[in-house]
Formats: sequence, structure tokens, C-alpha cells
Amino acid sequence: MNPKQKGLIVLVIVLALVVTACQPQPVDPVQPSPEALPTEPVPSPIGQKPGDFLISNVERVSAPEVTEDDQQTLSAGNTAFALELYQQLRQMDEGNLFYSPYSISIALAMTLAGASGETESQMADALNFRLEQARLHPAFNALDQQLQTTAQMEDEPAFRLNIANSLWGQKDYPFLAEFLDTLARNYGAGMNIVDYGQPEQARKIINDWVAGQTEDKIQDLIPEGALDTLTRLVLTNAIYFNATWTFPFDPGATRPGDFTLLDNRVIQAPMMHLSENLAYLKGENYQVVELPYYNSPISMLVFLPDDGEFEVFEGNLDANLLDEIRVGLHSTQVELSLPKFKFESAFNLSDPLKAMGMADAFDSELADFSGMTGVRELYITDVVHKAYVDVNEEGTEAAAATGVVVGVVSMPADQVTLRVDRPFVFMIVDRISGTVLFVGRVLDPR
Repeated sequence: MNPKQKGLIVLVIVLALVVTACQPQPVDPVQPSPEALPTEPVPSPIGQKPGDFLISNVERVSAPEVTEDDQQTLSAGNTAFALELYQQLRQMDEGNLFYSPYSISIALAMTLAGASGETESQMADALNFRLEQARLHPAFNALDQQLQTTAQMEDEPAFRLNIANSLWGQKDYPFLAEFLDTLARNYGAGMNIVDYGQPEQARKIINDWVAGQTEDKIQDLIPEGALDTLTRLVLTNAIYFNATWTFPFDPGATRPGDFTLLDNRVIQAPMMHLSENLAYLKGENYQVVELPYYNSPISMLVFLPDDGEFEVFEGNLDANLLDEIRVGLHSTQVELSLPKFKFESAFNLSDPLKAMGMADAFDSELADFSGMTGVRELYITDVVHKAYVDVNEEGTEAAAATGVVVGVVSMPADQVTLRVDRPFVFMIVDRISGTVLFVGRVLDPR
């Protein structure tokens, strides 16, 4: 391993949407109009056997025509969703948390491609998708390719960012051509054929793919019992990112230091130390420092609320405050102390997403995913998310996975000394698009 490869940051996200067919029910009188359905033959996987791979007749658009306004609208909406979800999650867990809002947005955007009516409207509002679908999916495609192209600009890039999507469909099940074409055209997602008549075998196939995409950091994403003979589709998204700090911390300078918890107990944590010219901001009741990754537009923002102000800062953290902070950052010599930390988070996102306004998608009588099949027979039964992060002297390693189960009818001083020795919030963001890739908080670095 050469020096540039040491301490690579690995950020991996996997999202899975599990779609299950409903039990036989009376035909709902609200059906798509004939003109709304595709006129081309449906590329059904009928006759295909498990293990086969199908792909839509359309190829992914490599250079989508998206206006700058649409790209900015998408990024702004994604940021708003990221921080609205943070407000939900911080109330569910009293400890550390970590998740990938960008990955959750991608998975649910693919799901939205099959939604109609009030279900579509509620999902778009909850996810802060402010573009109609005809513009939303190309905008995601453009953002996805911008992020990955940036990672490939250098001959010897110091970081990697790979984003992949895939579908896992029930053999002999007729998905609509329009739905499959939308995902192929904008997300590059092909269809892997599985047999949910043998749910444990299908679960193993999907979980193996997830483990492979996350360097084995996420095991058993789809839990036992989540799939059954009524399952019809699983959509997966994986993001892989690795990088080193632009300014690595000296491992020899790391030593135990005090860290004060929210209850004022003082613990010992391994504190890293760095003296460098960094982007910094002193706000009304907080400080922020930006740690860039080498040869990359991606960086980590560390938000340190003032003593006794953590809950106030958390409650005020939204897209507007984040915009103010980004504008206010300025270059300053910073003497930084930051704890090493490593932890895992796990959430069930169903209730937060309902609370954010997309309740119909979880209601077997109200959900409308007829854009997937032509009939209303699917609804979301569960959304789960797992994540892992490890921040050290050389960089960061992280992995996350989401499963969406769908069944029947996420003033500058010359020098600043910043000791991050109490609870703090952090984000990993793309500075070009403004996309928030990861969000977390550290209440206890042990």
C-alpha cells in the first residue's frame, strides 16, 4: 500500500426498497387512465429464471440536459430533507447518531417513480422534492454523475466515489415498461431476477450484494422474516467513498483528554491535534470548522455548540442556518483538538417519514404505487437504516444501509483554539453541489 492509499476514507451507503404484492382485494375504482399507461409492450420478466439479469431497452442518459436552476432546486431540497430528518431522528435516539440523507433520498426517488396520486404528492412534499418527476429524475442523474465525475478528474485521485443502483424483481411478475425505463434512464438500474417463493434464498442474494458493496461493513441488511412469498421487488442503492484528510492529524500527538458529556460528567477520550489554516466560523452560540479531504471537493463540517447550548443549536439546525454558516466560513489559523470516534447507528425510519407527511405510502388502503404495475397493490410496510462511522488521524471510514419494505392493500481572530471536548454535530458535504452526503452527532466518543 503506497502512502496515498493509507488511511483511506470509506463511506458506503446501501439502500433497499422491498416491494411486496398484496393479497387479492376488490379492484379499486381509482385506476390510471388508459392514456397514462405505456403503449409499448411491457418488458415483463416472464419466463426468466432466478439469477438472470434483465435491463430496460433504454440506456442511462450520460449527459442529461438539466438547467442550473433545477440542479440548485434539487440540492436545496435534499439539504432541507436531510436536516428535517435530523430533527426527527435526534428525538428517537438519546445517543450518537449517523445516517446518509443523500442515499435515503435516492432510494425514495426511485420509489417515487412508481407512485401516483396523493401518495406521490405526499412523498414529494416529505422528501422536499420540488421538481415534477419529469425534471426530478434527470436532475438526480446529473447530480449523481457530477459527483462521480469529480472523483475521476485526477490521474491519481486521492478519493473515490462510486454510486450504484440495482433492482431485484420477482420472476414472472409484469412490471411496467415506463417504470423500468425511468430507473434505467436516470439511475442506471437493471433488474436482477430472484424468486421470492424462496424468501431466505432471495434475502441471502441481496444481502451478499449489500455486503460486497460496503466492504462487509453492513451485514444482513434485510433481516430474517422481512421477505416472504408476497415480495415482488427490492431496489438497492450503494455509495462508496474513500479519501484521506488534506491535513492529516499526527498519530503521535493523539493522547487522552477530557470530554464533557451533556450531563456534565467528564470522561477521557483519545483527542487528535492539528494546527492548520482552516475554514472557520464563530456564530452566536456555536463554532464551526471545515476539514477538507485531499484532492476532493468533499469536506467534513464540525459544529461545536457553546457550553450548555447543544440542544438549542440542534433545535435551530436547518437548511437556512447551514446556508448562513457556509457563507460565513473564512480562513483562520486553528489549533484543533478533535476526538477519534467510531460507532454504529440503527433506525426504523417508518414513523419519522410518516411524521414528515408521507403517511399514505404506508397505508394499504390509501397507497398508490400503480406506476410500478398498473394497479394499486403495493404499500410500504417498513423502512430501516443502519450506519457505521470511524474517524481517525488519517481519515474516515463509514458505511450505511437502508431497507424499504413494501407490502399489501429517510469576527475572525488571527488564531483560534478549538477544543471539541463536548457533544458536537458533523456533516460530510460536497462543496460543489452543496449535497449533504452524511449527517451525525457525537454525544459520547467512547
